[in-house]
Amino acid sequence: MVQTAKKGDTVKVNYTGRSEDGSVFESSVGLMPLKFTIGSDEVVNGFENAVVGMYPGEKKTVVVEPEEGFGMYDDDLVFEVPNDELPEGVVPHIGMDFEMVDEEGYEISAVVIGISNGTVTVDANAPLAGKTVIYDIELIEIIQKKKSL
Repeated sequence: MVQTAKKGDTVKVNYTGRSEDGSVFESSVGLMPLKFTIGSDEVVNGFENAVVGMYPGEKKTVVVEPEEGFGMYDDDLVFEVPNDELPEGVVPHIGMDFEMVDEEGYEISAVVIGISNGTVTVDANAPLAGKTVIYDIELIEIIQKKKSL
């Protein structure tokens, strides 16, 4: 009987993630395979769900909508930061990545998308938020749990 991947299994996969226009945004091919546990929220839901039921050696292509991928684009995550609230010595420029801390104390990544007199406009959405993505996935291995004595 062929073993297939299920929730709770730790798996190794090779994958390539592409935007709808075909541009690759991430790939493990030729590098180190991605190792994750199904059901642990380490990867986006659409990717995780695609691996469930696969057997080692199987390849598939899956289209992941924003709701199961990087989420919908949220205009509330675009906001202005007064220059005097930026860390000392930081000179912002368009496209600059930086880390911020939100009201709950969580660290979030943001990108500078605008600079005006006295403020910087930042976007804290994931770069792929609101976008449909395509993954080519190959299940390499289902890692066997060690039996306890």
